[in-house]
Amino acid sequence: MKRARFLLGTTSGLALIANADHVFARALAATALPGLPGAESRCLVLVNLQGGNDGLNCIVPHGDADYYRLRPTLAIPQSQVLAIDAQLGFNPAMASFKGMYDKGMVAVVQGVGYPNPDHSHFRSTEIWQTAAPERYEHTGWIGRYLDESQLPASNLFNAVSIAPILPEVMVGTTIDVPAIASEAAYGLRIDRNPMQRDEFATLVHDERLPFSSPYLPHVMEIEDRAQRGSEELPKLIGGYTTSASYPATPLGRSLALAAQIVGSNIGTRVIYVQHGSFDTHVNQVAVQNRLLGEFSDAAKAFYDDLSAHGNDGRVLTMTFSEFGRRIEENGSHGTDHGEASPLFLIGGGVRGGLYGVAPDLSATNMGNVRFTTDFRSIYATVLERWLGRPSMPVLEGTFEQLAIL
Repeated sequence: MKRARFLLGTTSGLALIANADHVFARALAATALPGLPGAESRCLVLVNLQGGNDGLNCIVPHGDADYYRLRPTLAIPQSQVLAIDAQLGFNPAMASFKGMYDKGMVAVVQGVGYPNPDHSHFRSTEIWQTAAPERYEHTGWIGRYLDESQLPASNLFNAVSIAPILPEVMVGTTIDVPAIASEAAYGLRIDRNPMQRDEFATLVHDERLPFSSPYLPHVMEIEDRAQRGSEELPKLIGGYTTSASYPATPLGRSLALAAQIVGSNIGTRVIYVQHGSFDTHVNQVAVQNRLLGEFSDAAKAFYDDLSAHGNDGRVLTMTFSEFGRRIEENGSHGTDHGEASPLFLIGGGVRGGLYGVAPDLSATNMGNVRFTTDFRSIYATVLERWLGRPSMPVLEGTFEQLAIL
């Protein structure tokens, strides 16, 4: 076998990458805790706005003169803002999303971040996905939720990542999470070549591999689950009829698949999708407006589809991004890495509206929006009030919950 075909890691157990389409992570076992009645039918959808979404041009402080002074070329003209009130409003590209907000389907949490923020994409992404700002952690907060929930091991789709590789947020120690770039691409590359597949199976089962490893049984178990998963998923979701017109974008296709998974009732509790990059150092307005428009239209199509099948009430969607951008624009008509930014919770019985403290552009943290809501408070709220699990074992701490759900 060529090294490019399989990558074995032993940091926290075992990871298997197959053609960059399928990843599993696993190791030991955990204990279950009593859950919230009804939570077993609910699903959480995470939307990662990769690259650092600029919060000030997303939820626009159009009533603040400092916003226009500090962003002479980037500020959204007041006449174009989709006003929420006299102070704040949505980016003009988010008309579909504003319509959802007006129906009470969207909660906007302002000033979300964490203490002593890191401006590195890699480290801050890791912090948001592991929920561990003060330490390095090898499991994600959703991975730990999946571990402690003791979901049925026989279910190949307790959680699903609709992405080429498994994000750290989904990495646990007992639950295998498939990473599915698309339904058509899901599976092991050697399964598409009968000669390679048979050669691999013969080598392993006849114990003629040119090495020995205590991880080999795990490799074989994961390979078996990957193969079965790629065979079963099309059958499980094949009867679903999409009832919305999704935009022909990567996010649109990802959310269309997410709706199929939810609507097919295969026991999936968490789905991850990604969108971006929002790393807008240069020519921000055109790039961010396009991405926010794509997000807005895809989110509306997703909930239209869910609603047509009676599933909108049991799906909560949460966005996150590794950081916001600096308040003042740079010399390239863009913004650089910042700190706090808004976060959205959609559907799933949310109490729509504005939450948290609006950015005070006259009282900044070295030119950055100060954080006023710890992201772990939102995670604790979602864990306890939506997924029905105690948050302390997952977050390793107690955080104030918000009255959003």
